[in-house]
Amino acid sequence: MPVPKDSTIIETKGLTKKFGDLVAVDEVGLEIREGEVFGLLGPNGAGKTTLISMLCTILAPSSGSAKVNGHDVLEKPGLVRKSIGIVFQDPSLDDRLTGRENLELHAMLYNIDKKTREKRIEKVLEIVELKDRADGLVRTYSGGMRRRLEIARGLVHYPKVLFLDEPTLGLDPQTREHVWSYIKQLARQEKITIVMTTHYMEEADILCNRIAIIDNGKIIALGTPNRLKRMTGTETIVVKVADSGRAKIKGKIKKAFPKSKEIDGKFVIPVKNAEREIKRVCEKARKLRIDFMEVSMHKPTLNDVFLHLTGREIREEKANAKEMMKVHMRAHGRRRF
Repeated sequence: MPVPKDSTIIETKGLTKKFGDLVAVDEVGLEIREGEVFGLLGPNGAGKTTLISMLCTILAPSSGSAKVNGHDVLEKPGLVRKSIGIVFQDPSLDDRLTGRENLELHAMLYNIDKKTREKRIEKVLEIVELKDRADGLVRTYSGGMRRRLEIARGLVHYPKVLFLDEPTLGLDPQTREHVWSYIKQLARQEKITIVMTTHYMEEADILCNRIAIIDNGKIIALGTPNRLKRMTGTETIVVKVADSGRAKIKGKIKKAFPKSKEIDGKFVIPVKNAEREIKRVCEKARKLRIDFMEVSMHKPTLNDVFLHLTGREIREEKANAKEMMKVHMRAHGRRRF
């Protein structure tokens, strides 16, 4: 998707959050444009949730500054909150109420008058396709339906920015794709800025105009998905030969393709453009009487980018920043402004 070229709606400078000796977010500087879908991609524990929590005024920064819709998160937290909608990573619906009642309660908290909120509730229920189940208790909803209702709740007061913290975490692949379609529809039809965290590479690639890759609290790369994937510098052609002849053929392949590597019984040949080079590779192999059983192309993924930048794959953390944040809140209480 093309990146909108509108004004900056979120800006951070040197934004930092510490929990004791742990630096969860480390001097982050960002400019997020109005109308774009912006992704924070990284492993659990990278600092994604902590960063969003500061932008939403749930946590106060240790240092640095942040503005959302022109409002400083420390100086004007009330105006920031009026400008945003949030879908938390953890479930936050009241399952003893109906879907409609959850939306009604949220709209009343934002002081939306009865006539306006009725229209808005019908609109957001239509967007997430829950009109037929709106009057059923939330406890009867599936996980995917609850997630869609949470997205609807985040939209009911017409926010300028919608924050989605791991919006498809724990959902099955089919439901995840349905939620993706709602997010794309929101960006296209409602023209709001969406900021989402995820550690699913495919999700970030499909949905986001731009992505910031974050690790150990720092942004280590930022750009469009295609630009980030070009950072690895190569595509690859992967070939498989018969096991019986691999030892004999290995020398021929190494001579013909000096940069090739043998990985898991297959030979990986780095090239700049796999689609253009695959014919040349096959023709060269045929001249040398190298028989390929399988030939495939591999283009870089966002996981390859993370591996290229850090030397490791995106992984789960044993003790992540979100857990530290919860401990901090239990110990000191949530900041009140």
